[in-house]
Amino acid sequence: MNTLRTDIVSRQLNTPRLQTHVLERAAAGASTRRVLLIHGNVSSGEFFRELMASLPAQWHVVAPDLRGYGHTEAAPIDAVRGVHEWAEDLAAVLDTLGWVDADVLGWSMGGGVALQLTLDRPQTVLSLTLVAPVSPYGFGGTHGTAGTPNSPDFAGSGGGTVNAAFVASVAAEDRSDAPGSPRDVLKKFYVNPARFTPTAEQEDRWVDSMLRTRTGDDFYPGDALPSSHWPHVAPGTRGVANAFSAQYMNVSAFADLNPPPPVLWVRGDADAIIGDSSLFDLAHLGALGVVPGWPGAESCPPQPMLGQTRAMLERARQQGGEYREVVLPGVGHSPFLEAPQEFLAAFTAHLEGRH
Repeated sequence: MNTLRTDIVSRQLNTPRLQTHVLERAAAGASTRRVLLIHGNVSSGEFFRELMASLPAQWHVVAPDLRGYGHTEAAPIDAVRGVHEWAEDLAAVLDTLGWVDADVLGWSMGGGVALQLTLDRPQTVLSLTLVAPVSPYGFGGTHGTAGTPNSPDFAGSGGGTVNAAFVASVAAEDRSDAPGSPRDVLKKFYVNPARFTPTAEQEDRWVDSMLRTRTGDDFYPGDALPSSHWPHVAPGTRGVANAFSAQYMNVSAFADLNPPPPVLWVRGDADAIIGDSSLFDLAHLGALGVVPGWPGAESCPPQPMLGQTRAMLERARQQGGEYREVVLPGVGHSPFLEAPQEFLAAFTAHLEGRH
């Protein structure tokens, strides 16, 4: 039985940059908030459907599919521009909607996009909510709270670090529950399976969303270059994983805004993707002995993702900004799905200024 809300509509926006698919829930009556929801990697706005249905009725809520994902036009991603492509696409969405400002939420990779959008248009972003966000220095290949690269070519980050079998499974539209398939990764890593089990309808819908990810050198995961530094792959110049390599992505200047918008940072303490011991960081996997040849913590330490985000937000606080960190016990990478009531309470309080 189809239980999807009929007040959440799917439509295409013809923006000056590209045709962008959005899920939209209009406000009931006069709008008191305009809320932009930005999804993460290998997903789409579809992952926000439950959250959209739960938000206050007077909020106007839009969840676009980023370039290369969902039902949005498949335009190539120039990784040398970092996450600018996505941020500029979203700015075009806001302009097309006629939104002069918005409260912005970014999940996972979308957190980095949200930070870039804020840097590009600080007057537009009224508040920022970072949900299990990627580090301001991207994913992989750095150490220390200032995002210092482990090697001069940023080896250990970029398209060559992504599991090729998983990419092939996405490209093949594999809907099985075989180990390493999108369905398997969803149930084991997007959420903490010890706490949360999606319904059959949710699982199928979210897997379908994952399988709409475009693959290849211009999309996910992107191209790669050989490296003399472990793990012997460095970022290329095209596609998703290179765009959020620290070679091209650095949104830590958010801390220099004067003042930056208020930030709510929500994460689960059982997140296996974003954390100081990420199971997707090759340096951490090397330390565990899963990836051979790891040269040791002195030259290739795991990335302190949480410490890097916290250091940026502390710097922002010194500039007159404010942030609140909410850590949800037993929750994995998707707090708004796994702990919806706790997440909703923190999110609505943040937007309404009651925290």
